[in-house]
Amino acid sequence: MIRTHKLHILNGQEMYRHFTETRFLEYELKIPFNEAMCYGNTSADIFSNEFAEIRSKVHHVTRDMYSEVTLQPLEPLVDHEFERIELWFDVDMFCQINYLTILAWLDQANHQNPITLHIVDDQFEPIEHYSLRAQGYYELYKLVLMHRSMPDSINPPPLKKGVELYLHYLKEDSEIIKFIQQNQHLTENELVAELLMSFKEYGLGDLQYADMIKKSRLSQ
Repeated sequence: MIRTHKLHILNGQEMYRHFTETRFLEYELKIPFNEAMCYGNTSADIFSNEFAEIRSKVHHVTRDMYSEVTLQPLEPLVDHEFERIELWFDVDMFCQINYLTILAWLDQANHQNPITLHIVDDQFEPIEHYSLRAQGYYELYKLVLMHRSMPDSINPPPLKKGVELYLHYLKEDSEIIKFIQQNQHLTENELVAELLMSFKEYGLGDLQYADMIKKSRLSQ
C-alpha cells in the first residue's frame, strides 16, 4: 500500500529508475522532477502555463511534450498537501537549482510542514541531510533565477555553492565558456564528451553543453 502522508521528490528520471530497480523507498510515494532549471529562462509563477511555455522553449520541445515529461509527474505535489516531503538531490549545481525551484514552489504554496533534504552522491547514496522549512525560498528563487543576483545568505551550504556556480557559469570568463572557446578544433560531440568529464560539479548534461557550444560558435 502507498502511504500518501509522505511524498519523496527525486532529481530526475534516472534517480527514479535507480530507486525503483533497487526497491529503495519501495512502498513510498515518489516522483521525479525532470528539469534542468539551471539552464534557460523561467517564470515567477512556478509550474504555471507561463512557466511551461517558457521552459518548453528552453528545451526545444512542444508544450505537450513538456507537460508529459515534467508537469504530469508533479501532479501529486501540486494537487495534494503532504504531512512530510523528502527531497533527494545530488550535490552538483544542476540538482541544487532544481530543488531550489521545488522549495520555492512549496514556499509560494505556503507549505507549512517539515521538509527533509537528502544530499546523495553520484551513485545515489545518501551522504548528508538537512531539515528545512519552505520559508524564504520563493524570494531566493526570484533573486537568483530571474534577476541573476547573489543573495546575502543562503542555506543549506550545498545550495550556496550551487548558486555561486550557477551565477557564474554562463559568463564570458567562466571556466566552461573558456574551455569551449579554447577547443574549437574539436567536433561538437567530442567537446561535449570532454565537458562532461571535466566539469562534473556543474552536473550539466549533453543537451545543455551542445546548446552552449552552438551559441559560442555562432558568436565567434
